[in-house]
Amino acid sequence: MTMLRLATTLLLSTALLSPALAHAQDAAPPADGTPPAPATDPAVDAPAEEAPQDEPIEVSIPGGEIVVTGQRDRNIQRAAPQVVSVLGTAEIARTGEGNIAGALGRVTGLSVVGNGYVYVRGLGDRYSLALLNGSPLPSPEPLKRVVPLDLFPSSIIASSLVQKSYSVNYPGEFGGGVINLTTKSVPSEGFVTFGVGGAWDTETTNQLGYTYYGSSTDWTGFDNGQRDLTSGLQAYFASGERLSAGGIDAGELAKGIVNTRNGLTQRIPNMPANGSMTLSAGKSFELGGSTLGVIATAGYSNKWITRDITSQTSFADQLDTLQTDFRRVVTDNRIVANGMLGMALEFGRNKIKWTNLYIRDTQKNTRVSLGNANQTSVDIQQQETAWFERQLIDTQLLAELKPADGLSVDLRGAFANSQREAPYELGFEYVRTNVAADPLGDLFVNNLDGNAGQATVSFSDLNEDLWSGGVDVSYKFSPSLTGTIGYAYADYTRNSSRRDFQWRAINLPDGVNTLRPDYLLSNAVIDAFNVQLVDTNEGFPAFLATLKNHAAYAKIDAQISDSLQLDAGVRFEKGNMVVGPTQVFADIPAGEAQTRLNNDYWLPAATLTWQLRDDMQMRFNASKTIARPQFRELIFQFYFDPDTNRTFRGNPNLQDSTLTNAEARYEWYFARDQRFSVSGFFKRIDKPVETFVIIEADNPITSFANAPSADLYGAEFELQKYFDLSDWGGMWSARRGVLVANYTYTKSKLRVNAGDTTSYFQAASSRALDYFDNGAPLTGQSEHIANVQIGLEDTDKLSQQTFLISYASKRVFSRGLLNTAQPDVVEDPGLRIDFVARQGFDLFKKQVELKFEARNITGRRHIEFQQSGANRVEINSYDVGRTFAISASMTF
Repeated sequence: MTMLRLATTLLLSTALLSPALAHAQDAAPPADGTPPAPATDPAVDAPAEEAPQDEPIEVSIPGGEIVVTGQRDRNIQRAAPQVVSVLGTAEIARTGEGNIAGALGRVTGLSVVGNGYVYVRGLGDRYSLALLNGSPLPSPEPLKRVVPLDLFPSSIIASSLVQKSYSVNYPGEFGGGVINLTTKSVPSEGFVTFGVGGAWDTETTNQLGYTYYGSSTDWTGFDNGQRDLTSGLQAYFASGERLSAGGIDAGELAKGIVNTRNGLTQRIPNMPANGSMTLSAGKSFELGGSTLGVIATAGYSNKWITRDITSQTSFADQLDTLQTDFRRVVTDNRIVANGMLGMALEFGRNKIKWTNLYIRDTQKNTRVSLGNANQTSVDIQQQETAWFERQLIDTQLLAELKPADGLSVDLRGAFANSQREAPYELGFEYVRTNVAADPLGDLFVNNLDGNAGQATVSFSDLNEDLWSGGVDVSYKFSPSLTGTIGYAYADYTRNSSRRDFQWRAINLPDGVNTLRPDYLLSNAVIDAFNVQLVDTNEGFPAFLATLKNHAAYAKIDAQISDSLQLDAGVRFEKGNMVVGPTQVFADIPAGEAQTRLNNDYWLPAATLTWQLRDDMQMRFNASKTIARPQFRELIFQFYFDPDTNRTFRGNPNLQDSTLTNAEARYEWYFARDQRFSVSGFFKRIDKPVETFVIIEADNPITSFANAPSADLYGAEFELQKYFDLSDWGGMWSARRGVLVANYTYTKSKLRVNAGDTTSYFQAASSRALDYFDNGAPLTGQSEHIANVQIGLEDTDKLSQQTFLISYASKRVFSRGLLNTAQPDVVEDPGLRIDFVARQGFDLFKKQVELKFEARNITGRRHIEFQQSGANRVEINSYDVGRTFAISASMTF
């Protein structure tokens, strides 16, 4: 038995070095009487811990293949040489989440912040690495280089591997951990599955909301051309001239931008319900001595969300006065369309895979606000409409070759393109006159002068290409020693631009200044009253960013003795990042004011696994990793983020961060599919990038700088336990109880001492204590994170009923104002309870699955606030609806 364990562990640890396919085979039920795992989706590979007979586990990572043979060691988490968590098809399905970010939020130590950004052990998204089938991904977000994982529907993902201890086969930008998504692979049997679903949100569905027309095809997520630039704007953007130079007719340029389609908000008293559709199919074909498999998936979802937001700000140290106080009603219509086509050719012991992925995520945004600004009681009404298109195209080619016994060669190449377009972000502000003597009475007016009303429009565009490739060669020198060498290359190129404009007029007459937006900026009014368009961002409205990264690594996997296994190696990584403005105006030469980060790193890592007994082991890991600044953080220009309602500005003086990591973990696999683990971890971060907030022209600006250092430490606990209920007989004869629970305690603090310095572009002070407080926690880090899944399931057929409970304690969302006594802005995720039920049955000899979901059962609010004593400022707080959804799918 010891030799079987040894051989299996060696094979598994060798395989974890590269992109992989893991096969799991069931043996006879164990002697402890634990019932077999329930059946899973026949279309995809089964998960690591609930694999039916002969179903493989798909886990593609940088380097080779995982082949799990034998009942006892088919658990990847147990046999892998690193600290990993695997969400297979069954685990993802049990959560019922529509995107992979939601499912990952149930993993030990992970939390989802904002729009799909996954934090590992309290470290921000800048410290997380996301891969698809072992290859890097570009981001469609202007402020990020990390892809938001809510972009990936659960229906296209076969498994997700989360590795928290670093190994050198992964890129060096590995702070908290790596999240590797593996797309669905070719099934052993042909299938066609079709599904439909609908959902009701208590805060949105059949409630008041707002929208605007846009175009007749908005429901598809694709514009029909109505949002194309006007001919005047096209000519202006191509001219290279400055609007302020006077060579462009600013009056003519102002025409045609606002119309009834984009400038007129519509009040919808009864918002529609949400809906979705999915279609997937797969089949294998025998071609002589080879097998060709094909799989295709497609999905569409249309979702409405309305938020009634309290949005306040204060510049006062004790928060005793409000700078702004608004109530904003925001309605988002989010449309997601996705498709995937995969092909695999198997011949002998070799395999070639080609995967193609397309995701388009569109958000149609409408905001209506009423409130006060500048510490006055003057009523201000704001209206904003926007259209955000995010798109990801990815094509990957993987080859897993075994030219000789003990030798494996793995090749991978990929191209990915991400885009984000936001044409015609329109904003209008009207001010109530509030003057009794005013002949117009108590009306809202917009004089287009920036004081009593204004009108703005913005156009932003992002395009990022990513070419990546790699080769990994592994050779088994003996049953107890495997060596691997590898090379990886990634080339990122991002073009990003944002053009901001404002309409200006002088002395608009009464009556005209009360017109609704599409009339106020009609061609007739522009001509009659000499309305001009002003370019408010003539500094550096566009930039080009590149990152070229070459890496080589070598590692060994050695079974030192029957109880000790060592996985150790070193990675050399050379990264060259260049960020600078692109030539928009003819009077600014290209290549001006570039920021360059050209650094080399040696990154060692080692994990020692000590098998205490057959079902119990300990792991010890130590490593060094890095984190680079995001592209836009290096550009000294303003950028408004509509998701957080904040204005950002970069810092060209930012530097890379380095991390020293250590971890110890105890694991006990006390029965089949059941385990308990506890771990402790520590990270020392040198020069972490942190945010701070300053006031310029009465506006809060968020920027970035390197803090001297920070420490992060904590502990994790995880338990998975099944309870056999067959002794109860009757309807319980094939039932079992399920308990999956995890808890993470994380503590972090900045280390800032007298004499420490930092660097902020064009700042008078370099004293670190002027920007950061010693002992302050890292932004985005919750001290306590807990997840519990309690449910019932049938071991003979698909029947699951699961309560999902999650809790995250308060975390710093952003800093208070610089050089003040202001407290930080805090987000309070709190407790959330969901329920998911899945039931399978046969209908007309076809497999049917029904799913019911109840989300946010207790109605937990979204809360972001600042508090000083009894004074509390609600930064971004609103009610979150309870959601009830039902869906059905049929497999042919």
